[in-house]
Amino acid sequence: MVQIKRIDTYSDDRFSQEALYQHGCFLIDDLPFEIKIISSKEAVIYGKEKSLYPELIDEFRFYSPQITIFKDTNDILIKNFAEPEQLSVLLNEIQPSQFYVDKEKLNAIKTFIQKQDDIVIQAGKSQTGYIALDGHTRLYLAVLNGWIKVNAVIVPIDNDMFEFVKEAKRRGVQSVRDMILLNHDDYVVKWHRFCDAYFDEKQISTPQSN
Repeated sequence: MVQIKRIDTYSDDRFSQEALYQHGCFLIDDLPFEIKIISSKEAVIYGKEKSLYPELIDEFRFYSPQITIFKDTNDILIKNFAEPEQLSVLLNEIQPSQFYVDKEKLNAIKTFIQKQDDIVIQAGKSQTGYIALDGHTRLYLAVLNGWIKVNAVIVPIDNDMFEFVKEAKRRGVQSVRDMILLNHDDYVVKWHRFCDAYFDEKQISTPQSN
């Protein structure tokens, strides 16, 4: 089984800066690969070992299910998928499941998000609107730019997300505008500390089977 690692930093000499800003850089068994988004549904794959492309695509679509067409650097189609359900959603109908925004990531996405339609998030339907499952930095950028709508791929919501939303509301984060902008180091400490504590507690409270 191959080992796939997504690169989450914005500085790495093995990859292009454009792909780093898009979080489209991966290592598969220590071999570098890039996926660059070139339109609202298309991406190009860079990497020598083409036999690993299918697994790379599956990993990438976990984060970006709206990308359905994948090509190589010669513009040859590698794989395409049915387009997922996608809606135009008002920002004021979206409940965040996170509390903080990373300033470094915000600056990175400014390099490739130029207009309202460039923003696509994963969201689930709730009784009062929608819950953002990812893309919180993009949503925050929409607020800064005065945009009122974003595109959302509709996906199921798991129990953990409902717990994250409950905690967000407890902290007063009931809209995208309520999220707190932090420098990168503070974001890593505060957000990762919360996530680690949550999942550690969940593991302790879950009965272990014999």
